[in-house]
Amino acid sequence: MGSTGQQTNRFVDYFAVCGLEPSAVLQPGQFSGENTHHVHPLLRGYKSAVLSHYPTAVEGNTFESDGINMLCMPKGLTVRTQKQDREPKFHSFLMTREDGSRTYGAALTFYEQATSPRICAGMEVLQIKYKEDSLHRKLSNIESPSRSHVILESLSPKMDRRGFSPKHRRSSSPGISMQSPKMRRKTTPVHVPKQKKVANFDPLNDTLYVAKCICLIMQVPFIQPCRRFLESVYSAINSPSAPALPLESYIFNILYEVPSLPPGRTLSFSAPGETIVCQRPASTELPLCDNSMRECVELLGVEHLMELMTCALLESQILLVSREYHRLMLVAECLSALLFPFQWQHVYVPILPANLMHFLDAPVPFIMGLHLDEGMDQTNQLEIPSHAALCFVDIDNNCIDLPEDLPLFPNRHHVVHDLTQVLQRFNVSPKPLTEKTPTRTPTRGEGSFDWSFLKTELTLIGGSGRNLESSIEADQDSSYFSSPSRGESPTSIPPSKTDILRNNEIVSKVAAIVKRTGVITSISELEDRNSNTTSPDGDTNPETWNPELKKDVEELSLNSAIRELFLSKMVELLRHYETFVIQPTSHSIESWFANREHMQNFDKASFLSDQPEAYLPFLFPFVETQMFATFIDNKIISNWEEKEEALKIFDSRIDHFPASNPQTPDCEIDQLLISDAEANIRQRAVNIDYTAPSPHELTSKPADNNHKPGYFPKLQEEVLLKEPFTPKNKHRNNAPWRRKERQQQHSEHLQLAPQEREQIIQQARKGTVPQPVLSHLDQKQTNWKFVEGLLKECKVKTKKMLVSKMGQEAVELGHGDVNRSGVEENTLIASLCDLLERIFSHGIQKKQGKSALWSHVMGYRKMKEKRETLPEHSLSVPPQGSEVRRRSSSAADPALNPLPTDLLFDVRNVESMSQIKTDVGNARAFVRLALERKLLHKHLKLLLTDYELCKKRYKRYAFLRTEEEKEQFLYHLLSLNAVDYFCFTNSFISTVVSYRVLVVTSRKFQAATSANTWICVSGEMNDSKMISIPKNSQDFVFQHSNLGILTTVRIGHDNTGLLPRWMVDYILVRNEITGHTYKFPCGRWIGRGVDDDSLERLLVGELLPPPAECEEQARGSRTPPRSTSPILSRQAKGQAPKLDRDGIQEMLTDAVNNIVKHFYKPEKERGRLTVLLCGERGLVQCMEIVLQYGFRSARIFRNNFFIWDFLEKVAKYLDSIDQDDEGRLGSVQEKRARRTFCFTIHQINQGAAQAGKDGKFQLFVCIGIRDHMLHWWLPVLSETPVAASMYEDFSFLNCTSALDFLVNLLMQLDEFPISLESSITKGVEL
Repeated sequence: MGSTGQQTNRFVDYFAVCGLEPSAVLQPGQFSGENTHHVHPLLRGYKSAVLSHYPTAVEGNTFESDGINMLCMPKGLTVRTQKQDREPKFHSFLMTREDGSRTYGAALTFYEQATSPRICAGMEVLQIKYKEDSLHRKLSNIESPSRSHVILESLSPKMDRRGFSPKHRRSSSPGISMQSPKMRRKTTPVHVPKQKKVANFDPLNDTLYVAKCICLIMQVPFIQPCRRFLESVYSAINSPSAPALPLESYIFNILYEVPSLPPGRTLSFSAPGETIVCQRPASTELPLCDNSMRECVELLGVEHLMELMTCALLESQILLVSREYHRLMLVAECLSALLFPFQWQHVYVPILPANLMHFLDAPVPFIMGLHLDEGMDQTNQLEIPSHAALCFVDIDNNCIDLPEDLPLFPNRHHVVHDLTQVLQRFNVSPKPLTEKTPTRTPTRGEGSFDWSFLKTELTLIGGSGRNLESSIEADQDSSYFSSPSRGESPTSIPPSKTDILRNNEIVSKVAAIVKRTGVITSISELEDRNSNTTSPDGDTNPETWNPELKKDVEELSLNSAIRELFLSKMVELLRHYETFVIQPTSHSIESWFANREHMQNFDKASFLSDQPEAYLPFLFPFVETQMFATFIDNKIISNWEEKEEALKIFDSRIDHFPASNPQTPDCEIDQLLISDAEANIRQRAVNIDYTAPSPHELTSKPADNNHKPGYFPKLQEEVLLKEPFTPKNKHRNNAPWRRKERQQQHSEHLQLAPQEREQIIQQARKGTVPQPVLSHLDQKQTNWKFVEGLLKECKVKTKKMLVSKMGQEAVELGHGDVNRSGVEENTLIASLCDLLERIFSHGIQKKQGKSALWSHVMGYRKMKEKRETLPEHSLSVPPQGSEVRRRSSSAADPALNPLPTDLLFDVRNVESMSQIKTDVGNARAFVRLALERKLLHKHLKLLLTDYELCKKRYKRYAFLRTEEEKEQFLYHLLSLNAVDYFCFTNSFISTVVSYRVLVVTSRKFQAATSANTWICVSGEMNDSKMISIPKNSQDFVFQHSNLGILTTVRIGHDNTGLLPRWMVDYILVRNEITGHTYKFPCGRWIGRGVDDDSLERLLVGELLPPPAECEEQARGSRTPPRSTSPILSRQAKGQAPKLDRDGIQEMLTDAVNNIVKHFYKPEKERGRLTVLLCGERGLVQCMEIVLQYGFRSARIFRNNFFIWDFLEKVAKYLDSIDQDDEGRLGSVQEKRARRTFCFTIHQINQGAAQAGKDGKFQLFVCIGIRDHMLHWWLPVLSETPVAASMYEDFSFLNCTSALDFLVNLLMQLDEFPISLESSITKGVEL
């Protein structure tokens, strides 16, 4: 919302009048921009000025005449005739100073009849010149190309109900175009907009009206009260009869006699013909936002509001466009309020004057509002710069053009659903949603606004122990109000406070005692004081309130409900942000500021690693924004200075958020916060803290009756500039509120016995408050319950993690629900990290740093280093090169030595991660690494069995010193070893990882190569570049940013040297941090003239079990590996597998079904599609067997046959008939199938020249499946003479029923979007 700088003691600082000076003539407006000669004179803006303002100056808020004039009339002064619309228009505005403080304004523009003949004559002259210019333009007809701007046209009304064109992408609403939602280029250098036909001014028959604006300037944005005041002033000057008092009396009253409104208070003051009530939220509530959220949602709709919020949070450029100034300010201010607790840090100009259009070229984030000329029709065009990051919002037509690649707000569908429920409760009808939201059981208050609930809250019942004076929520930062009584049952007619005071026996006795103390003189005095706390009409029954009060309360409640909902979503996202703040090491704020530019204040890598994967597209750019950086800076500055109000409120919301609650939407918490906020608003509405003095005559002389309906009178400056004398004592200025506070305290003390009251007074004087003292037994019971709660929570969390990981298998075993919560694995692990922190924090002697777990680990390392010096070999990296080969030479299969499982080995790996900056980040990385290595139980057991360390760090009652509970805790952690986690690998994307590679050459004669070999490793996150394998050393290490879970390896050589051919048995690749080892089987020759002439091969990997599980695997207690490389040792080439056609069909059906099942699984439970395509018994291998079956020449040319040879012959034949009559036959789809088949074959031969024939066939099948063309190509193959000559009649290509089976089976994959890894299609562009 921005700071308002030095606060004055006034509700309003200035009253100003803007318009045309009496002696002036119509001159071109200084704010209307250039090139207005083509605009009709009745639609132009003219020069305006501040005619008067009162008072002359206010300390702390200088009156900026030019700025206020520009913002009151941004387009300039306008002129109308009686034929045009002359309804008064209200809009608000703000001015931002260099120090970031803001001043707000409320302006009402209306029209007065022009009385000066010079104005009418000047309009005639301008019209004559306009006609001459129009005729000259038509004759010259100058049009020249221009490419400097993007022309956005007004939106067509034929768009769908959301504002999207059917052809437009999801992330972008339509642009502003009549024909297409996309931006288009215009070729006119000077754009002449189309205008509505305007009748010329006829001085004989028409009346000319000139705009005038009255304005209130304030430092706190009480927009609606000021709007009502200005509208009542306008009604008074338009009234046929003069008001009861001169306008000067009302203006003087609001300027000098209405005080500023402190937080948590309610104020009433007078306007011409009505009483205005306004309230301000307490310091513990959300800051004041007096703009109508109802109108904002009705203009934009729920979905567009969510998209606009996302753009603002990611600091995109936002341009608002409307024909009304009020809407521009409304949307901009509502958007700023919804950003809470963050503040927009960049250019913020909700109303951009026409002469400042060049601001749109600024290469920085901004929120700007651009006013469209009322004279232009809907087909006019607007020139604005083109930016990929620009969010263009047409408020009037409810359309939005979003930036490119805008991510979705986390849990967007839940937010939309909850927001819709809130709006339905308040009978708000936003723009229709484009997607259905799930329904849920309505809670109390849904439907119409629940005034009966307010009636219940206000019911007062007499009796002892009740607070008879107050019905307003206590403010934590002040003692203005006492806590209201709760739980009273509603009555049909609530008794008045006066009846209670007069008829209650107990009150009478208390009043007698108070009389003797001199606090009051009679009960009637309490009645007088009580009269100040009723509603404006003196009735506490909301059903009998005047409509204005009911409307105000409902609007404030809706504003608060929407803002609380958005704030709760930000709390869900950032509730753990404080643990990742990097606290400064400097002891003074000056030194911190000096080094601020060179420091990192937030551990972004650790924070993002704890977030659900679906949130990351939004959170990655969000944590890089300036508003987030400022928020973190303010958090750090609070170490030396008092917290900002926004930070206090946000932190208090986090404190009330359940610690054990997963990051899923919690509707109950939202509803509770919204209900509390509404209760505070309702209670303030019926308890007015201060009523300002009524307006009065300012002079003893009778005022001149200068009332003339329709004209704003000339105000008496000598009266309004004479500021009444006020003492400079700030306590005297707050006297009304202090008096109310004393009355409130007296009413609280009336119910206490004299001894209790005296005791409270003495305690207040001494500043001591008695603290509850727990007995030793109470402490023990409380601690025992806490320990039991931690243990129970550990059991629940580990079970959730297992059920989530096991998926449907756990449900079938009875360990989970079919309708699981769907909480992501990453969120569950983050929750486990939080639990471990709380366990290691319980009963600690002295906490060092923010992470008790990491502090314990560091303490263990320090103590162990003191006890002994560890042998170097236990923590060293396994030996390299020849030493590895020498050790493994005696073994049957070469292998890598296992990584150390020592705790300190993992600690050093975590400490080497440069992107982690905090102890909390180190602790979470340590937990994730240990969990992935299945060493979490082992590491924590090692820490907890060090009794000397535990005794030194923890008190006797600590959780970690309770033997039985500690054993159960470790047992629950041990259960996590039953499943595989990749929580470290998948979380730290930018971490540099060392990978050890072992290339195992076959034992066949001359299997080694003299060529220069290379390898390329691919994972789910990244691909390594081509890495040269060192000569005479097949075991080497390379470093690369995290590749993720490894999927494939491409290996090859340059075919140089005396013996270039190379036969690789398999390749092992190990992550040197996590210890995950992947095996990539090969078993094929690589080289020209051998095997299939391949110089490179693609190998598909499998994850090997940890070394500790090797024995179990050997005994058959572990499931066999899921897949092997598709490049296995070929059987006798051309020899058909020992399978009949039924067996082959069954194998192919299984391969297709596996792919179908892959896409029907939840995304998190899917395996790797590459394995299903290229792995053992995958689709490629099955198609190879299908096309080998029934090959006629296999008996003669069995050693030289490759399917790729057959495909090339078919492509050659199809190319030869392409120009013949035979090639012109067939349907369009058949011709397309032939063309795409030949094109694919040629592209593979060109792009994958280094691959062998089997590798090319693998690529052919994968591309055919990806593009859904394989089942179209098979009939093309079968219809060629090549197939008839090379295949038997019983083969799949020559048997009609078998071919139909293949086509129908492969067609089942058309509905799935199949994407291939870059390692498969590398070098081939299709």
